[in-house]
Formats: sequence, structure tokens, C-alpha cells
Amino acid sequence: MAEDARTRIVVCADDYALTPGVSRGIRELIGAGRISATSVMTVCPYWPEEGPALAAVAGDADIGLHLTLTDQAPLGAMPEFAPSGRLPPIGKVVRAGLLGRLPTAEIEAEIERQLEAFVAIWKRPPAHVDGHHHVHQLPGVRGALLSVLSRRGGPRPYLRSCHEPLSRALARGVAWKKALVISALGAGFARTAAAEGFAMNNGFSGAYDLGGGGQPLADLFARFVAHLGPRPLMMCHPGYSDTTLTGLDSMTTQRDAELAFLASDEWSKVLAAAGCVVAPFKAI
Repeated sequence: MAEDARTRIVVCADDYALTPGVSRGIRELIGAGRISATSVMTVCPYWPEEGPALAAVAGDADIGLHLTLTDQAPLGAMPEFAPSGRLPPIGKVVRAGLLGRLPTAEIEAEIERQLEAFVAIWKRPPAHVDGHHHVHQLPGVRGALLSVLSRRGGPRPYLRSCHEPLSRALARGVAWKKALVISALGAGFARTAAAEGFAMNNGFSGAYDLGGGGQPLADLFARFVAHLGPRPLMMCHPGYSDTTLTGLDSMTTQRDAELAFLASDEWSKVLAAAGCVVAPFKAI
């Protein structure tokens, strides 16, 4: 199939800078052209050293901010949101957001800090912004994020929309309840961001049972590149797991499995069978 006829899809690896092993795996995939974007956790202490290494292989890939408001340590004091010096778990953030109880001033200040930490190392603004645990789309966070991005000026990043029509999620048949919850929480964000003129993907996939569920990754990823929207984006979580990762995140050996799959001929075959090619956002 001629390249011009293929469907272009942004394939974005989340969690860059979480650990050196996760970062190394993502760099390998970007360098090999197996993925086209990654999102950086600037709250993590490894970003200053992992940033220059990423620059050496980034090419045309989209390098963006993975806004982090859960589980890690914030970059600045947040006496109401993170009084212990550690950001709350996602369940607590979702509940507070839905109830209108998030401290938006503290969140805005932390968003500014994370953006500044990105620019300090990358030397330019992020190509895109999304959220760890999809936190960017929650009530109380989305308004703060859009406000910060609007007043900063300069080139606007594109934003990750997790909202999908019900029919697409059901047609893929992968963790559809999880996909629908993520989509429902993202509906308001997608509407507001579009009204304010932000560019976004239209089509989102990649959510599944991160325990693996026993389903071969080739089958899962074949479903992720099916039933796509007009500007599709698929998230993934590859990386090398190690003891450092075990102490920071519950997703460990599944990252190794995703890394091995995305680096393999199987991924190439899945893309070819679907008539897809990985590409940065500007190409879709």
C-alpha cells in the first residue's frame, strides 16, 4: 500500500523520565520509528539527565508534557492538595474534581512549574500536553490547564482528547468499560478545549487491563488500530522495568512486554494489516 494512502496515527509512549529504564526503552522505539511521540513526567528527578538523551534521537517525534497530579512528589509546595509532599492517588483526585473541591490555584501553580521544568531542559515548549492517569481532563484540572496554556502565549501545544464515541470503544471490544469511563470523563474537556481553539486528536485508543489479561499483545494492538477516528492517537506504556520502577509504579513487567512487542516485526505486521503508519500529530 502506498504511504500516502495509509492512515496516520500518533503512537505516544507515556511516562518518559519516570525511570531511566522506562526512558531508555522509549528512546529506542522513537529512534527505530516504532512510535511517534512521548510524554514527559517533569516531576521525576531523572528528567534533567534523560532530556538530553531524548534530544539525540527525537527527530520529528512529538515531545510533550505528561501533566502529573497523582502519586509522585509535586515540584512545589501544595499544602491543601499534597500536604504530605506527595500527590494523592487518582481515585481521590477524581472524586474531588467531580465534587468541585480541587484547589485550583495550587493546581495552576503546579502546572506552571511542570511546564517550566519541561522548557528548562527541552529549551522549547511541549508539542503536546496530556495527563498521567488522564488527570488533565478532570473538572477542576482542565480549566486550570487551559487557563495556564492560554496566558503563556507562544505556539499552543496540541492536547490529548480521550473522548470517543461509544460505537468505537464497543467495536474494539477491549476493556470497553474502562474505555467508556475515560471517555465520559473527557467529554467536557474535549468540548471546552475545542471551543477555545486548541488542536486535539479525534480518536483515542490504548486502554486495556494493564495486568495483561492473557490476551496476546498483537491481538490487543490490532484492535487499537481498528475503528479509528479522523485524527487518531494511541497511547502505550513501554519500558525496561527494574527495582526502581517497582518502587514507583504498579505497571512493571507489562512495560517490558509492550517494549518487546513494539520493537518486533509483529507490530509492523499489525500496522500493515490495518493500513496504518505511525506519524507525528502534524501529519494527521
